[in-house]
Amino acid sequence: MNSIVTPIKSERLVIVGNGMVGHHCVEQLVERLLGRGTLGLHEIHVYGEERQRAYDRVHLSEYFGGRDAESLALCEADYYARHGVQAHLGVQVIDIDRDRREVISTAGRQPYDRLILATGSYPFVPPIAGAEGNARLVYRTLDDLDGIRAAAAGARRGVVVGGGLLGLEAANALKSLGLEAHVVEFAPRLMPVQLDEQGGAALKARIEALGVGVHLSRATQEIIVGEEYAYRMAFQDGDFLETDLIVFSAGIRPQDALARNCGLDVGARGGVVVDNDCRTSDPAIFAIGECAAWNGSVFGLVAPGYTMARTVAAQLAGEAHTPFTGADMSTKLKLLGVDVGSIGDAHGATPGSKSYRFIDEATASYRRLVVSPDGKTVIGAVLVGDNSYYDTLLQYAQNGIKLPAEPSGLILPAGEGAPALGADALPDTATICSCHNVSKGAVCCQIDAGVTDLGELKAATKAGTGCGGCSALLKQVFEHELAARGVAVDKSLCEHFAYTRQELYGIVRVEGIQTFEELLAKHGRGHVGCDICKPAVGSILASCWNKPITDPLLIPLQDTNDTFMANMQKNGTYSIVPRIAGGEITPDKLIVLGQVAKKYDLYTKITGGQRIDLFGAQLHELPDIWGELIEAGFETGHAYGKSLRTVKSCVGSTWCRYGVQDSVGMALRLEDRYKGLRSPHKIKFGVSGCTRECAEAQSKDIGVIATDKGWNLYVAGNGGMRPRHAELFATDLDDETLVRTIDRFLMFYVRTADKLQRTSVWRESLEGGLDYLKDVIINDSLGLGAELEAQMQLVVDRYECEWANALKDPEKLKRFRTFVNDERGDPDVHFVKERGQRRPVRASELHLIPVAEEAL
Repeated sequence: MNSIVTPIKSERLVIVGNGMVGHHCVEQLVERLLGRGTLGLHEIHVYGEERQRAYDRVHLSEYFGGRDAESLALCEADYYARHGVQAHLGVQVIDIDRDRREVISTAGRQPYDRLILATGSYPFVPPIAGAEGNARLVYRTLDDLDGIRAAAAGARRGVVVGGGLLGLEAANALKSLGLEAHVVEFAPRLMPVQLDEQGGAALKARIEALGVGVHLSRATQEIIVGEEYAYRMAFQDGDFLETDLIVFSAGIRPQDALARNCGLDVGARGGVVVDNDCRTSDPAIFAIGECAAWNGSVFGLVAPGYTMARTVAAQLAGEAHTPFTGADMSTKLKLLGVDVGSIGDAHGATPGSKSYRFIDEATASYRRLVVSPDGKTVIGAVLVGDNSYYDTLLQYAQNGIKLPAEPSGLILPAGEGAPALGADALPDTATICSCHNVSKGAVCCQIDAGVTDLGELKAATKAGTGCGGCSALLKQVFEHELAARGVAVDKSLCEHFAYTRQELYGIVRVEGIQTFEELLAKHGRGHVGCDICKPAVGSILASCWNKPITDPLLIPLQDTNDTFMANMQKNGTYSIVPRIAGGEITPDKLIVLGQVAKKYDLYTKITGGQRIDLFGAQLHELPDIWGELIEAGFETGHAYGKSLRTVKSCVGSTWCRYGVQDSVGMALRLEDRYKGLRSPHKIKFGVSGCTRECAEAQSKDIGVIATDKGWNLYVAGNGGMRPRHAELFATDLDDETLVRTIDRFLMFYVRTADKLQRTSVWRESLEGGLDYLKDVIINDSLGLGAELEAQMQLVVDRYECEWANALKDPEKLKRFRTFVNDERGDPDVHFVKERGQRRPVRASELHLIPVAEEAL
């Protein structure tokens, strides 16, 4: 820390660039000058080429999801005027007269005493013949996105050149516009700067699974007129790819033209050369963000730019400042819905470093941990598919925390290795929010000053308001430090109930409360509830009393899927998912499914849960379809509910020469028993007839694997975004003991889990871990065993197919109409044929709909 504090004097300060870093510099200047009571002594000008005031480029892709420039803005409309800052928006600075200390813009000359360049960067477009018009789009500003949206109108396919961070964001944008998206990358892997070979391969597999074409090691030689699409990209290897538009995201270049023109020193690879004080070769001029080159490096993330902005603002305000000495380029992102993380020396380039790797080819998940040559500290990591490990690994790397005895445990699936790093293990110097440089110590200082609300903490420190990647860790540290000081942490479900979900469950059960209104009147506040408490209470009531979700008292509490007992799809139609217990189905029932699907022209798909899903039903068709299915002996599969979804099984000893128990029979028994159970989150089972594990039971909430003596029971596993292996809970159980143990486990989970908490997360949150759970369930240490079994039996006894219940009641059927006064379907729902079945029309294909159909 530079401890020199200089006296303040009146100055004219000019900031060129109104991006995120330029705006942060203005905010820091205003805050520091206000604190010293000297803001009025300064004349501050900020120039921005764009018409909009500074906006959040980190979340730029959300512009295609409905957000506008105003919602992305980083400050209120009157912020600059309120603090006496003169904002020149839509004005380009074209030159700097260093001799006269003036910036020259399209609006005239403006004198300065000190100048800050925050001009950022510009997208690099390779010199490719034919790259023009809609074949030369870029992804950088709101205007760029408007151009992409316009080009996408009527287009079918879009290509992004560049498989880095912004390239994958751009591909996601093209998908959101309804286009078939492709990514072309010159390197042999995606995100070559951040990921190693295996990480790039895992990311490629995941992105291709989302329907995005990935073309690696491809160099575009020229772009010509296409045959089937507007353009043809001719590759160096003789191959080609046709498309209707091309977005270039092949890297960025520092926007250093002003510096070059006025004679400032520029780095060999671009960027305005700065020292540790972010000062250029002219002492009166600073440079920050992506336009600055420090020690030969340009930093393309927002956090280093913010650090530079704070360094400069402190100097201009006459305060002590921390010199800029480089930045951690670790990143945590979600690209096309895929978690990607990169920390420190992700490539293991440090001589003598050692690596631990976890590879799951089935789910295209990859984790690499790079440790120092002496094996004592983390120096790098790569994550693809699950960023839940990121915060822990980053703190190990940033704070030099000693590794556990088995370092590989830090990247193994939860429950198999070292526990996550607790908040108490972090030193006060640990950085919680890198965007705004907020340490654990700073959080503690705010708590000591009386802050007990997370929103207040964010307002005071700005932690969690940048990229948002630190939100989970920030909440964890904040609540831990509050509890350490004896401050009760408010874990209310919402503003209407000052209770947790677990506490509300206990109240409902003990007092025999049957309705939301009764619970709200006795134990809540307000009159109507909200979108948080209504579904949670609805789930609790269903779990306790197993009333049909079609009960008039429960319908207002549910979301769309539960209300209509079907999953709504992307085009407003619904899916039909009948239960196929254990995956076993008769030929007659298979024929019925085919006849129904053909009659109503439904898309059919066999799922990984051994069921046949039917897609594309309109709201008014649901009762008719279910009427036919129920008549044929089917019942609801509860795919729309937080409940038992499927019990997957192999063929077991009935057919398989390796099977040692009847896995199908046990799967049918378990699915029939628990099919009516409502729970905090969805539940999946698997039953395998031998240790070859064809039913993948160890990836399920409840996994049952046959032995020659009975059944082994595994619990609390799941697939999804954060895969977790189930843990062995009990061995060699007979049929009755198995069922009784599952009864207790599930009902204890329903009773104590938080809202929308999966069994895996619930299990990890239990103090005492698996041993405690075994003690409660197997040894009945709390004396709850008989009670839990009786509660489960009540659920089983009260089961009724929700669709069968609804079809009996004309009043319940009235809600299955698209229009109140018309029994027709939705005229805005359109389909096209693909592979012999119909699918929803993409936005880019609306022009394919016949006029006669549009007129319906």
